[in-house]
Parts: sequence; structure tokens; C-alpha cells
Amino acid sequence: MKVGKSKHDAGGKSKTGIVQEHSKDGTLACTGKYRNGKKVGEWKYYLRNGLLKAVGKYANGKMTGHWKWYRENGELMQTGGFDDEKKTGVWKRYHPNGALCDEGEYIDDEKIGEWHTYDKEGKLIKTTRLKP
Repeated sequence: MKVGKSKHDAGGKSKTGIVQEHSKDGTLACTGKYRNGKKVGEWKYYLRNGLLKAVGKYANGKMTGHWKWYRENGELMQTGGFDDEKKTGVWKRYHPNGALCDEGEYIDDEKIGEWHTYDKEGKLIKTTRLKP
């Protein structure tokens, strides 16, 4: 996720330390930490209404590990993982009512195996088998 456009501070040095970045209207856009101009550790991104939009980790400036995304009402929208900014592992999306919408696995940014799709009541409605 990208908010801040510069990896450098106002003095031209690589950003280092904990930061809070704001939208043009002044609302908090994200919080996190830079090390030598690269995002590291946990970052949190916020919606204009102040609620959490996404949370996850960076390593050496790249998305890594488990991430979560949220809707404007605060409900969980999607979860998934990254390895070197490539989708990996099990990803899940949720209907606005919180019921599971679909789930499946990624390896190296590619969908693999079986993907399951569910209706708003959580009933399995479709299974798709992808080529290995």
C-alpha cells in the first residue's frame, strides 16, 4: 500500500523512525516505521473516517506476512499473505455481512488448487479447480 510518495525527509535524508502520514485533508492516512528510507515492521492504514483500512508488515520496503483489510464500517473485508510483495498462502474475502465470500491459495502471486465461493449465508456455491 502506498501513501507517502517520498522515502526522504524534508532535508533530503532517507526517512528513519516512526512516522505518521496524513491525507491532503489532514486526516491520518497511515502510521509505521522507516529504516533507511524503507518501510519496516507493522504499518496501519486508515480510512478518512478514522477507522482502520489495512494492517500488515513490511520487510526491507516490501509487503510481507499476513495482512488484513477492512470496510468503511470496520468489518473485515479480506485477509491474505505476502512474501516479497507476492501473494502467497491462503487468501479470504468476506461479504459485507461478515460471512466468508471466497477463499483459496496463492503461490508466487498465482492462484492454485481449489478456490471456494460462498453465498451471503455462508453456503458453498462454487468450487473451482485451477491447474497446478
